[in-house]
Amino acid sequence: MRNFIWSFFAFFCLISVSFSQTNSIEKGTYISTNKGQKIKLNLLDNNKYELVFYSGEYKIKGDSLLFSQEVKTDDSFNLEFKNDKKAKKIKIKFLEPSYYSFYIGTQKGSEPVQYQKVSDIKTKVDPDWINPDLEFEIDRTDYLYLVYEGYDTESKLYKYALPKDVSEVTIKYELDVLGDLNITGIFDKKTNELKISEQKGKNPLVFLNEKETPAVTASKVAAIEKQTISNWTYPGKEVVVADDYGVAVDSSVVTVDSAYASPKINFKFKIENSLKEAIAATKNAKTKFLVVYTDSKNPSAKADFDAFVKEQEVQVGYNMFDVYDPQYDIFNYYLATADDKKWLKANKINDNPSVIVLNGEGDVLTSAKSTLNDQKAKFNYYDDFCKKVQRVNAFNTFNKVVKNKKATDADLIAAFNRAAVLELPYDYEADYEVAVAAENNTADFKLPKAALDKKEVLQTWKKLIEAHQKDTKPNMLLVETILKEIKNQGFSKQFFKEDRVLNDTDFLSIDYLIKHYDAIEKARSEVVDAAAPAVSVTNLSGDISSALQINSYVSQEGVEGTANQDKIISIYKKLIAIGKGGFECYKNYFAYLSQDSDESADNTAFLKEFNTYFNTYLSTEKGNVIETLDQLFATIDANSEYSYNGWNSFKEYHSNLANTAAWSVVEKPANAAFMKSAIVWSEYSLAVTKNNPYYLDTLAQLYYKDGQKEKAIELQKKALQYSATVYEPETLNDMKAVLEKMQNGTY
Repeated sequence: MRNFIWSFFAFFCLISVSFSQTNSIEKGTYISTNKGQKIKLNLLDNNKYELVFYSGEYKIKGDSLLFSQEVKTDDSFNLEFKNDKKAKKIKIKFLEPSYYSFYIGTQKGSEPVQYQKVSDIKTKVDPDWINPDLEFEIDRTDYLYLVYEGYDTESKLYKYALPKDVSEVTIKYELDVLGDLNITGIFDKKTNELKISEQKGKNPLVFLNEKETPAVTASKVAAIEKQTISNWTYPGKEVVVADDYGVAVDSSVVTVDSAYASPKINFKFKIENSLKEAIAATKNAKTKFLVVYTDSKNPSAKADFDAFVKEQEVQVGYNMFDVYDPQYDIFNYYLATADDKKWLKANKINDNPSVIVLNGEGDVLTSAKSTLNDQKAKFNYYDDFCKKVQRVNAFNTFNKVVKNKKATDADLIAAFNRAAVLELPYDYEADYEVAVAAENNTADFKLPKAALDKKEVLQTWKKLIEAHQKDTKPNMLLVETILKEIKNQGFSKQFFKEDRVLNDTDFLSIDYLIKHYDAIEKARSEVVDAAAPAVSVTNLSGDISSALQINSYVSQEGVEGTANQDKIISIYKKLIAIGKGGFECYKNYFAYLSQDSDESADNTAFLKEFNTYFNTYLSTEKGNVIETLDQLFATIDANSEYSYNGWNSFKEYHSNLANTAAWSVVEKPANAAFMKSAIVWSEYSLAVTKNNPYYLDTLAQLYYKDGQKEKAIELQKKALQYSATVYEPETLNDMKAVLEKMQNGTY
């Protein structure tokens, strides 16, 4: 009954607004024009009104009251026909279908009904959804099915017989505002109350005879203040969730975290007693920065600093909530004292107050002439200031290490890695714009950026990779840096804002990964040293193969990524040869091999590799095709797009892939040597996705080319039988032409 009550008030609001905007309204009874039960609006004398939502007959049986409507709700669809005996197809005009979930189906005689979602058709014929109406054509058919899909209610299906000479059908859906009446009443003799409710008896409306209704008395106490507040709440208030229709939902069936829930972790900063100790603690933390605040002329500086720190502790605690998480613990804080005057002067910090940010080495990264409180928003984890500081630190540290002749191999790897693992900015000009703004406003942080020599950087990286070719075990920081770099997400992208075509150093790096493949896989699942920096390596084969495939689209200084074709293919083959192919590797390999297939006379390289993949993972000889495919699905990496998109997407990929391989044999005579294999692939695609008209068309043409002509003709007929989902007129005409040629022997 709750839904009924809410729709009652919503509908009344609509009516009251529309009438309030009319210049002249006569008293009397007004009848709604909506489909279904008619609603009456009675405008009475003395500016009174009655809104009658239901009317009809009733029967009294004992203490029960039974209602019936005067008119039952009729069809929600209005159809109009136009006839033309010469029309070869039927034009469908669906008026404003976008607001609801509709399906349309066609049926010839007693054949199965072929359904399509109306929104899918709309997307095909009007991709930008410019026209509110939908127009499309269907083949001549005997019956038309229209379905209104209900989400929280039952779906409604309507079947219409079409005239034999119909040429156009116009469809209009009319919303049934209230639906069929389904309420009953019962009289409570003890209270003289008449309770009206839905059949389930929930949320009854209670009525008293007008003669017995107590008089309404005015409140003796008037409120001193009245407010209208949206989403009113208070700390600790139980959250009530509303569904899409504005109806309150019982919060006991919904898990909701209160916005005011207290964090379970009592986070505290350790404030050091001296600047030296603060820098040492920050260095020991490895990934943190030190915020130094100086405000020597302010007598309440200590109190302000303590209040700021306390507020930050609460914020970090909320971010972590129930367990310590270092990603939210980015800054340490220190209040400068008189003992730090020499350090401030040495670093040219003359402004008072000032906020200075240091790295663990004590290097000043940025500063602002400002109070700490004015900058507090920047120290929130969700502000991008911390990411900018990380970038400045990575650039400056790298520049410092590269120019240091005493820098060790480990120092260089760490410097490259620190830059490589930075989050790529959305806007590469952001840092520059911030720096310019800071020059014009001393209260803003200045974010200087080190100028790096590109040739020097790449030469240093090359020497580093060459020096590690004889490693007996992988350096995991180096592994992570290599993976970032070959995917164009590493230090080159950060430093020089460009995508690179893979070069000899990159291929040498990939050889390093393949050489240590098993050791890397083992190391990524083990924590050897808890104090060592965390290394992010996911699916090694997938990462390498993806980098190779994507790089083919890169262009750099006139050199195209395709120039490395032989080297790239050799790496794919290496991965497959050592048993590290797998789904992700093959998926990227197939995408790489298929790039120019449309322009070439054959694609035998792709077909050979697909045949190997098919026989290894998909062959029907391995048993039930769905079970076999499911076993392969269970092996994919959790980070795979198909792990995210799910089983159906994975299944569709393989049926499409098999059909694509088979179709290339139909399309390219030079692939004729794969005819028998192509038939097996095509049959597989239909075993995975039954009655797909495109797949049926492929197999029919393969059968015909293989001499199985009768079988081919029957299958091509079946393809046309299921062609309701073929939206491209040209493709559909081709399928019909193929059948005609098969039948007259001219194929």
